[in-house]
Amino acid sequence: MNRSEDTATEEVEHANTFGSLPLLKSERVWGGLDFGWVNVALAIATWAFLVGGSTAAFVGFQQGIAAMMIGNAVGLCFMVLASTVASQRYGVEQYTILRPVFGVAGVGILVFTVVLLTEMGWSSLLGIMVGRATSQVAGVATGAELSEYGPVVTLGALAAIAIAWFILSRGPVTIGRLNKYIGPGLLIITAVLMVLLIINTSWGQLMAAAPLEPFDDPQLNFMIAVEFNVAVGVSWYPVMGSLARMTNSPRAAIWPAYGGLLIATLLAQIVGMGAALTLGNSDPTVWMIPFGGPLLGAFILLFICFANITSMSSIVYSTVLALRQSSGRLLAGLHWKWLCAAFFVLPAVLAFFPQFMYERFVVFVTLSGAFLAAMCGAIIVDYFILRKQRIDLAELYAPGKDSAYHLPGGVNWAGLAAVAAGSGFYLWIYNPVTLDTEPAFNVVTASLPGAVIGGAVYWILALVLYKRRGAAGFAITESNGSKGNHR
Repeated sequence: MNRSEDTATEEVEHANTFGSLPLLKSERVWGGLDFGWVNVALAIATWAFLVGGSTAAFVGFQQGIAAMMIGNAVGLCFMVLASTVASQRYGVEQYTILRPVFGVAGVGILVFTVVLLTEMGWSSLLGIMVGRATSQVAGVATGAELSEYGPVVTLGALAAIAIAWFILSRGPVTIGRLNKYIGPGLLIITAVLMVLLIINTSWGQLMAAAPLEPFDDPQLNFMIAVEFNVAVGVSWYPVMGSLARMTNSPRAAIWPAYGGLLIATLLAQIVGMGAALTLGNSDPTVWMIPFGGPLLGAFILLFICFANITSMSSIVYSTVLALRQSSGRLLAGLHWKWLCAAFFVLPAVLAFFPQFMYERFVVFVTLSGAFLAAMCGAIIVDYFILRKQRIDLAELYAPGKDSAYHLPGGVNWAGLAAVAAGSGFYLWIYNPVTLDTEPAFNVVTASLPGAVIGGAVYWILALVLYKRRGAAGFAITESNGSKGNHR
């Protein structure tokens, strides 16, 4: 093979890795263990300990464990079904495979609103957590009293963003290699923190510890804690499908995505909740050093902060893929590393206002969950029920009106209406900003009915508007012997 052929091969591999084409089975580089470590590294970062601490604001230790188990199990179920199954099966970036559900333009609308703002918010939070941890360690090292939202926090957040950008510019293979070391290290550190929790706190103290900021209604406190953790589980949706397409089998994608995230997240959350209840502070960047001691605590905090950076890289990888695939020709010619740099502009700006994002963590997570749960409901109904898991890749990638999935204006109105209806019902039954609720919330939460209503609205409107006429690619599903195309 000559030099020009080598270059052409590299360009095709680069295009496939960064989402332009479906991945061939030979190009899927992650086995179950690889993907498992990616998910462990995603799950165990300072944000996971913060979720546990935030849960402790509403409920005690025993109810908190129940709320986190129920919430994460339900949220991850929605997320995995909506994201990993189709992307892994067809090797297609998850926002490309959403074209039949929302239309080409409809996917763009959701990507440039819900997904972009959600992932920019998470990137900002992860960076600020690194900055706050840096400030805590610097304070211990120098003996100085540093402001919890001072310039050291901003500088640390900006440094985290810069490192994440460098890792991201190297592509998903580099992310996977790093997580082979980060993932096991995080499991060891979490085990150490659990031992410290047991040594420093008796079981009786944990059981007797009161919630930090509860409401007067115990049932309401428990359901808010459950709903918060459902939103945490669903919040993985924007990134998981595009990562799962790198796996080499359905088993390597589905079980690490669900089990890896569930177990690793719960371990970190339980430690965070126990520390918050006993030390009276939900912020792991504050309690980690007093909890583990100056040397061990500082080392643990720094290691977990590096996990924040790899988590940020994984998040932004999937989101930038979505932006490129949903922008048509607008961003197609922009080099990958500069597109990634453009994504980090807003998180870098927010690093100068760390208090704004950090103190609105619960509101941000649950508000984004309102829209993601409704999206998941519509996607699950479309792929599993209406299309019977059949996608024609040739038609999916065919341009414009040449595609069987083409719709006038590029919008599947059933999909957008489903998201509007599901998220609207969520925000009616539970307002994450004011924490006002309707009575039904104490029984069914908000995410569950939001996802169900989103799915039901999609089912009805898709049947009426498209399926009966064989539009939006439904003729492919109904054709005799059509099994979908694989690569």
